[in-house]
Amino acid sequence: MHVAHLSLQDFRSYASAEVALEPGVSAFVGPNGQGKTNLVEAVAYVSTHGSHRVATDAPLVRQGAPRAIVRAGVVRDDRKALIELEINPGKSNRARLNRSPVSRPRDILGMLRTVLFAPEDLALVKGDPGERRRFLDELLTARAPRFAGVRSDYERVLKQRNALLKSAAAHRRAPGPEVLSTLDVWDSHLARTGAELLAARLDLVAALRPLMARAYEALAPAGGKADLAYKSSLGDVELSTDRAQLAEALLKALNEARRQELERGVSLVGPHRDELVIRLGDLPARGYASHGESWSLSLGLRLASYELLRADGDDPVLILDDVFAELDAGRRSRLAEMVAPAEQVLITAAVPADVPDELTGASFAVSGGTVTPA
Repeated sequence: MHVAHLSLQDFRSYASAEVALEPGVSAFVGPNGQGKTNLVEAVAYVSTHGSHRVATDAPLVRQGAPRAIVRAGVVRDDRKALIELEINPGKSNRARLNRSPVSRPRDILGMLRTVLFAPEDLALVKGDPGERRRFLDELLTARAPRFAGVRSDYERVLKQRNALLKSAAAHRRAPGPEVLSTLDVWDSHLARTGAELLAARLDLVAALRPLMARAYEALAPAGGKADLAYKSSLGDVELSTDRAQLAEALLKALNEARRQELERGVSLVGPHRDELVIRLGDLPARGYASHGESWSLSLGLRLASYELLRADGDDPVLILDDVFAELDAGRRSRLAEMVAPAEQVLITAAVPADVPDELTGASFAVSGGTVTPA
C-alpha cells in the first residue's frame, strides 16, 4: 500500500498543493514552520480522520477559508482508489471515494492505513491515561474499521449516562424511581457496548505485548525489558474476552458504584476509565523512564503497531515526523534499518543530515508553502 498522489486545498498553511509520490522513501526537508508536518498530517488524516496534533478539525482549515479538502490517490496491490475528505468545522465532514459520495466518512476507514511517529508520541508514555486509550482505540479501528461505530456508540451512551448522573447529583437528593429506571437502561447499554470495546482492547494488548518487547529490545538493546498490561476499572476481576462475561461484570461493577456515581455525577466504571500500563523492567514507565527511554518506548509502540497491521496483509504507510533529530546515532541507525523495508516511508526533517543514510529515496524541498522535488 502506498500514496501515489496528495492534493491539498486550504489545508493548514496550504492554499493548494499537489505532490506526486512513489513507493520507497520520500523526505520532506526544510526549516521549521514551513509546512512539512502539514503534509504528512494530511496523509494521516485520510487514514484516521483525526490529527495527531490537535483535538478538533478547526485548526486544519486555512485561516479565512470555509473548508479544507484533502485528496489521496492510494495504490493497494494493483488497485487504485481516490479518497477525498472535505473538512467542515462545525458541520459534518464529507467524503468521496473515486469521486462518488459516501454516506458517512467513516465508511472509507481502512482504505488507507498509516503508522505515524511524531514528537507528540512522548505523551503515550508520559501523558495521561486518555492518550494511551486513544492509541488503543485508533489501532483497533485501523485493524477493523467497524470499531469506529463501536467507539461512537459507547461515547454516545456514556454522554447520555453522564448527563443523567450530573442532573441527579445537582438536585442533591435521593433520585426517584423514574431516574433509577432510566439509569438501569443506560447501565445495560453501557455494559453491552463497553464489553465489546473492552474485549477488543484485551485481545489487542495481548497481540501487542511480544511485538512491543521485541521492538524496544531492537531499539535499545541494553535498555531492559519493555512490557504492556491492561488495567481495568473493574478492579481485580479476572478478565476474559468473552463479551457476555464482561457485560455481566460491568453491570455488577456499575451497580456497586451507583451510590458514588450519583453523588459525584459521573460514570466511574467502564473502558473510559481503563489504563494501558507501559512497564520498563519492574517499574511503570510513566514517572520513572528517562526522556530517552520514553522516546524509545513510544517508538516501540508504533513499531509494534506497524508489525501488527502488516501481519493483517498490507504494509501501512510509515510516517516519521521529525523523529531522527531526537535520537542518538545508535538508535537512529537501528530505527532506520527497521523501517527501511516498508513499502512507503514518509519523512520530515529540518536538514538533509537528519535523514539517515539507510533511508535514501526521493526528496522534496518545503519552503514558504511550496513543495518542490529536490
